[in-house]
Amino acid sequence: MTPRPNPPAKKPKSSKAKAKAADKAADKAKVTGKAADQVQAGPAVEDVRAEAPEPAPVTPTDTPAPAAPVTPVTPAAAVVPVAEPVQEVRSLSVLDRADRERLLGGAHHDPHAVLGAHPVPDGVVFRVLRPYALAVTVVAEGLRAELHDDGDGFFSAVLPLREVPDYRLTVEYEGAVQDVEDAYRFLPTLGDFDLHLFGEGRHEQLWTILGAEPMEHQGVPGTRFSVWAPNARGVRISGSFNFWDGTAFPMRSLGSSGVWELFAPGVGEGELYKFEITRPDGTKTMRADPMARRTELPPATSSVIHSSRHEWQDQEWMERRADRPAHQAPFSVYELHLASWRPGLTYRQLAEQLPVYISDLGFTHVELMPVAEHPFGGSWGYQVTGFYAPTARLGTPDDFKYLVDALHRAGIGVIMDWVPAHFPRDEWALAEFDGRPLYEHEDPLRAAHPDWGTLEFDYGRREVRNFLVANAVYWCEEFHIDGLRVDAVASMLYLDYSREAGQWTPNVHGGRENLDAVAFLQEMNATVYRREPGVVTIAEESTAWDGVTRATHHIGPGGFGGLGFGLKWNMGWMHDSLDYVTHEPVHRKYHHHEMTFSMVYAYSENYVLPISHDEVVHGKRSLVSKLPGDWWQQRATHRAYLGFMWAHPGKQLLFMGQEFAQGAEWSEAHGPDWWLLDPSYGAEADHRGVRDLVRDLNAVYRRVPALWELDTDPAGFGWVAGDAAEDNVFAFLRFGVDGVPLLAVSNFSPVVRQEYRLGVPDDVPAWHEVLNTDAGRYGGGGVGNADPLKPDDQAWHGRPASLRLTLPPLSTVWLRPA
Repeated sequence: MTPRPNPPAKKPKSSKAKAKAADKAADKAKVTGKAADQVQAGPAVEDVRAEAPEPAPVTPTDTPAPAAPVTPVTPAAAVVPVAEPVQEVRSLSVLDRADRERLLGGAHHDPHAVLGAHPVPDGVVFRVLRPYALAVTVVAEGLRAELHDDGDGFFSAVLPLREVPDYRLTVEYEGAVQDVEDAYRFLPTLGDFDLHLFGEGRHEQLWTILGAEPMEHQGVPGTRFSVWAPNARGVRISGSFNFWDGTAFPMRSLGSSGVWELFAPGVGEGELYKFEITRPDGTKTMRADPMARRTELPPATSSVIHSSRHEWQDQEWMERRADRPAHQAPFSVYELHLASWRPGLTYRQLAEQLPVYISDLGFTHVELMPVAEHPFGGSWGYQVTGFYAPTARLGTPDDFKYLVDALHRAGIGVIMDWVPAHFPRDEWALAEFDGRPLYEHEDPLRAAHPDWGTLEFDYGRREVRNFLVANAVYWCEEFHIDGLRVDAVASMLYLDYSREAGQWTPNVHGGRENLDAVAFLQEMNATVYRREPGVVTIAEESTAWDGVTRATHHIGPGGFGGLGFGLKWNMGWMHDSLDYVTHEPVHRKYHHHEMTFSMVYAYSENYVLPISHDEVVHGKRSLVSKLPGDWWQQRATHRAYLGFMWAHPGKQLLFMGQEFAQGAEWSEAHGPDWWLLDPSYGAEADHRGVRDLVRDLNAVYRRVPALWELDTDPAGFGWVAGDAAEDNVFAFLRFGVDGVPLLAVSNFSPVVRQEYRLGVPDDVPAWHEVLNTDAGRYGGGGVGNADPLKPDDQAWHGRPASLRLTLPPLSTVWLRPA
């Protein structure tokens, strides 16, 4: 738990306080004469003194149902004492031993049944639990009655009233007096329908009923706390507002839902809190709120009460983002690690710089990692503890909304990395949350992730599935996120993922598929697409699972419906193409198939071509540093590879730093080497040239529909030369819906190829270069085709006409009809 000031110890009372307490114990509880008309007729009220024998307890079974909701009363300071004779009242209200021990031990499931005000046969019993208090007084209109000190922080009295009044409490501490509402006079803040939906696993806005929500309840401002902890014997709230002592804040269990709830009047935004949970074995654990919308700055771990005040300005973006499906639209993604893109910048400072940079480079989207709160920065956000909270490292949730808003207003979509596959074992977070496996699978073999030392979610449990599905909806609805890139999907889909024989149990059909995870992913995708038109979900799935981007209701040959994702990372293309370009040019002819094989399966899914953070860390080297040859050859191959990538069917994703050929691996400790673009650096032009190329790639890409319109349709692609292994040349045509082509030619050999003949359609009278990665302004040699090229009628490569063109060394050239 985050270090906090210790709660005040229950000190021995001073001599003055002792005398005062003794006087109070000897005094009779009193009611002002103004309340006498509320007193029932009957025998005189007996005189009860501190030395009297302990009265018979008033147990919950003695009390009828709580009174109807009442409105707040005038603050105590406004209650004018009436100088009239007083009425003595009974103090026969001490709790029985069992209730007392359960409340003090944090193991009471229904504190509202015994605390607060309840009608009894001879009046109304008031019971209050206020540790460290010297005295507690009930105050209502015409009523001021001091409660009997029952010890251990309990105060009580039976007042001879006909009904429960609107009342407040005046609580006296050593050196302070507080005028407060009694949390135990309020009805539950959650209705049966919400709890029913949660129990069914179908509450799509779960964050509206669980967590800490500042609100007005029965006319009183405060915060509603609620948490799912079905195995707990009791739950209390500890926070900065009660000196981290939850004794006076026990929550009630709402039926069989497993949800615990308490409305805490007067507790507001910005306060820190945790749930103190009494486990089934009686031990206690302090837990952060799984639904917290805001957290402390790590390594501190408390949750923070939050209420959003951001006013969105991105209406134009939101209204048109569903105009065209992502797989039929231009979609080039700049992936960045928020905390290290420009180290030290906050969300709001990033909002001033990032949209300008991305707009200048022409990317259509950014993909942000990390977003959700995580304790260890070196995990890059992939070991989440705060699934509903943007990381506090860069600011508040409203600050993050401000960043998304700024990107949208600049015309840039926002994708976030989302991690529903696993969570860390931190003892203050989700692991064995209420003393038993809850979010994780109860089978230890199923729960333990074999690679990362984390725990996998139990997708078969309705409430857990609801927690995750609602979380996906939450980011899209509350933060206007345009896409969810779902991490580690393969580890979710297979029961034997990274497990040896004997370490996993087959499913009910004897297979290795995790049927619960399949159902969860299908539900998540279907829910997001139904609720949030224009949002795209993207799977990082590294196997050949059938139907990742197929509709959930379309059954595939394996007997499963599609998972329902919009796009899938093409890990095969990434591995194969990187393997090809990392070989020396003289050896590339033996690996030619690695560049062409992707077209065998290119239309089996809707693909993204990723050069992500995973490929430029932990000894893998940056993209340019993977490539062979001297510095000129490395940069030339880097540029040629990007040209090939942008022309290949599929969407593009490039991790920060690769857009200017950073030589060093990325590290979250310092981010990209921006100094490479400093004009005072001698090789600055080399790096700036690569960035200029990326800008032009995106510019041409956006305005040429042939490069994206039919990305998922075989009609949008045609090989020209896919077998020129001896030449290290690849040539293909891309087509838009209108049939207008783009010719892409890559030469991955370090020699100029003059008069290189390529077959082309015979309905294009002339072609001209629209992009050449060897251009001088990119740092190349300036070899190319300056003038329009006219085809002749010599058939070539199975096409009726052909072009003769110059292929620069280690380059990609794009040509369009002149």
